[in-house]
Amino acid sequence: MIRLLDLTLEQLRTQVQAWGEPVFRADQLWHWLYARQANDPAAMSNLPRTLQARIATDATIEPLKPVAQTASADLLAHKVLFQLRDGQTVEAVLMLYDRRRTLCISTQAGCAMGCTFCATGLAGLARNLTAGEIAAQVLYFARWLGDPEAGGTNSLPIMRPAQVTNVVLMGMGEPLANYRAVWQALYTLTDAQGFGLGARHFTLSTVGLAPMIERMAGESLQVNLAVSLHAPSDELRNRLVPINRRYPLAVLLAACRAYTERTHRRLSFEYALMRGINDRQEHAQRLALITKGMLCHVNLIPLNPVRGSAYQPSTKADTEAFLDTLQQAGISSTLRLRRGVDINAGCGQLRQQVQSRDGAG
Repeated sequence: MIRLLDLTLEQLRTQVQAWGEPVFRADQLWHWLYARQANDPAAMSNLPRTLQARIATDATIEPLKPVAQTASADLLAHKVLFQLRDGQTVEAVLMLYDRRRTLCISTQAGCAMGCTFCATGLAGLARNLTAGEIAAQVLYFARWLGDPEAGGTNSLPIMRPAQVTNVVLMGMGEPLANYRAVWQALYTLTDAQGFGLGARHFTLSTVGLAPMIERMAGESLQVNLAVSLHAPSDELRNRLVPINRRYPLAVLLAACRAYTERTHRRLSFEYALMRGINDRQEHAQRLALITKGMLCHVNLIPLNPVRGSAYQPSTKADTEAFLDTLQQAGISSTLRLRRGVDINAGCGQLRQQVQSRDGAG
């Protein structure tokens, strides 16, 4: 069975020709898949019925099945747990702002990075997602936003525009550990003939795979880079983010500087504040020291606590003091607006909840 979303445009053209159709039919099909987000060949009205039938019998379009979903009380965050064909599950979250519809998607089923405060990292890695499984998360929510029956366009008066405006690869998994599939999905979703979302509306988040950051600097797409730092010293980061033992801060920061020098694009450092762990004034001062002079922005994140974890969010006072120290030191920095705290919007949390429930049953 041919998985259409896993194909590049050139591969789709080859496949359509193998079916005995002229190559321009592939471009029409590409438009239906991505610009129109169609997942039923019968709806592809300008394709001949013979091709519609071939797609229906020899190919599949939709690789995702929603098996659980939840929304925050204010309806500004919507989280879906998807089941893949092999039974693995992944999460995606749609967060609604005044002018943005930001989608957080997954790139792996699970994660091998082992970050101690992350629900996904605690569960381990099952497998990489394919390019089609990554892209399909975006297409699912694009359909949802455009479908009044699903509540996507009329749940709230501020819901316009009714399309995905930003995508962050910050869900389950380490994107740079699934490099080929991730970048195929990015090139597909930014293609002007298809979904057509501009590259600068995508942000890729990594825990700090230094060689892959250097590789990313050579890509033609101007995708934003966010580095999950979470600690300003090797001693603390080794404990929170175990991959730091392979790529310590000196190596990681050198790769980040090389990235900004080559691309001339500002990167973000993500820093999840954890009470009594990494939120003291000495941490803020050290963070300001190691980021001084870099083309960067520090994005402070209120921690989404994991059930049963010792890591808890910092207090409001400590958060404000940490941010003030960075800003007083001249470091561009902000505090991320929280979304979906009441629905466990942190990556892996709905998956963990469903697995615990089903296991208990």
